[in-house]
Amino acid sequence: MAQEVHVHTFDNGLTLLGERMAHVRSAAVSFSVRAGCAYESESRRGLAGLSLDLMTRGAGERDNRALNDALDSLGVDRSESCGSMTVELGAALLARDLPAALDIYADILRRPTLPEEELEPSRSLAIQDIQSLADDPQGKVMVELRARYFPDPLGRDQRGTEDGVNAATIDDVREFVARHVQPGGMIMSVAGDIDWPTLKGQVQRLLGDWKANDVPRPAIQPSAPRGGHLEQELDQTQIGIAYPSVTLSHPDYYCARGAVGVLSEGMSSRLFTNVREAHGLCYAIRAVLSPLKDRGAIICYTAGEPHNAQELLDRTVHELRRLADGIEAEELDRVKAGLKSALIMKQESTSARAGSNSADWYFLGRVRPLAEIQAAVDGLTPAAIVDHLRRFPAKDLTVMTLGPKALTI
Repeated sequence: MAQEVHVHTFDNGLTLLGERMAHVRSAAVSFSVRAGCAYESESRRGLAGLSLDLMTRGAGERDNRALNDALDSLGVDRSESCGSMTVELGAALLARDLPAALDIYADILRRPTLPEEELEPSRSLAIQDIQSLADDPQGKVMVELRARYFPDPLGRDQRGTEDGVNAATIDDVREFVARHVQPGGMIMSVAGDIDWPTLKGQVQRLLGDWKANDVPRPAIQPSAPRGGHLEQELDQTQIGIAYPSVTLSHPDYYCARGAVGVLSEGMSSRLFTNVREAHGLCYAIRAVLSPLKDRGAIICYTAGEPHNAQELLDRTVHELRRLADGIEAEELDRVKAGLKSALIMKQESTSARAGSNSADWYFLGRVRPLAEIQAAVDGLTPAAIVDHLRRFPAKDLTVMTLGPKALTI
């Protein structure tokens, strides 16, 4: 089945992506808006997430209850999230109801009421989310690892801080939304049973006359990664590891993706078999490739009983480093099968396609054809991955631990 992806950038900087999936009767839309937590001031950390929540508590002529009722009556499966550079709004529903849903989302984006009476409930939820980290050691160590590894503001936690959330006023929210929720650089991605000319015409009517603001990108502060230890009496010592890798646009991206798969995907992966199964040092252990726009990293997590924690760290680092010594063809075959299976499943999901196309446009300025991804995965070889690992070895590791006592590499 031929892939059919359309692209149009409006005069105000909004890019519309549309992928027709004729075999489905649903549709999904995602909006990627340059209003993430990197745009917050230091004294208002958490303002981006707070603003996003308030945007969905009333828009146009609808109050909070009426807005929720309108979306629920269309059967919309909603999602909202805040990242470092962008906030994301998503909706999945029957394709026949997409035009009505887009009318509502135009109000959410352009005409949110940002009601003052909703500020305290929104603030309360944000504070609870921040405080929940105290009961989530895994989340806590990974938040701290990212903050220490990536330079500010890239390493910020989207939750913000209690002080920042408590300090935010309704005027702060309204000013932030007015300045940052705008069409310049926005990506709107739609996938499913769509008619491109009709979709493009509706978006032109709803968002085409929206004026863009000239908002500079946040400055990336110079810093060097630094590990550390947070002392806390826990049943398990939490361990986070980060080290440099490649971006999505790098020629070695698929080699890096294959290497991480050998390390961490499935119960035949090296970390699972050589650390968890062979030595019983942990229950959870994993590694992921985390590419940002201008840099990439391998991020690892594991946790084990304090008396075994040093050995757990040592054996994990050993597996990371020895990957460059060689990869078996059977290992790579399993990874390639998993990647191709995931690719096929993405073709079945309108939400996955809308999100993937949006991410491609953000990182690459184009949408990767599925055939291109398939060919890149098929072309992976053990020799190519080992060559990549020798050029991008597991070195300059940043290690963050949380537990009764510090560990050393």
